[in-house]
Amino acid sequence: MGNKVKFNLCNAHYAPIKAGENGESTFGTPAALPGAVSISLDPNGEPESFYADGIEYYIINNNMGYDGDLELAMIPESFRTDILKEEADANKVLVENCNSETGSFALLFEFDGDVKKIRHVLYNCSASRPKIESKTNEESKEVQTETLTVKARPLASGYVKAKTGDATTQAVYDKWYEAVYMPASSPAVEAAQASALSAQTISRTATSATVEKESDTKKS
Repeated sequence: MGNKVKFNLCNAHYAPIKAGENGESTFGTPAALPGAVSISLDPNGEPESFYADGIEYYIINNNMGYDGDLELAMIPESFRTDILKEEADANKVLVENCNSETGSFALLFEFDGDVKKIRHVLYNCSASRPKIESKTNEESKEVQTETLTVKARPLASGYVKAKTGDATTQAVYDKWYEAVYMPASSPAVEAAQASALSAQTISRTATSATVEKESDTKKS
């Protein structure tokens, strides 16, 4: 049986995106973002209609990811240096430089459920610098949180996000925070790819055999 309800954001992590030598991006090892308070992300991009012949002829998909906020008790220094690109000087003071470009990252987190935690990953995120704010104590102390404005965009492959489902394998579920999960091909897709590869191999073999036969005929 699957979850009926969800509640309680927890176990947030981030994984820096690294540019590879061949132009492909890879993910670093997920690191904890402790103190997650709330997350609220709205879809970016709505379907658009194309009209022809006096009717709604085609609906254009316009999935541009999500925009919103991630609220934390306090942003950890590792995130400030890895993603916001603040620099620690010789005295371990964090310095913000206007010439630094912020980095991209995958955002991982989970919601509690009545049966099992639901684990999520947003593949291609960026975060803006948080506000500097606090206020004096009054009759009681009030914790001042910090908020990251997050933009989650599609990868070059088109992938935006993934989350665990009712039938997700235990092995994948248990290793969710060890490495960023990337979609696996379905058996049907793998079979089609194998069939296409086999057909290409047979075609190349047949072509090679034909060329060799023609070469032998010319020699004789």
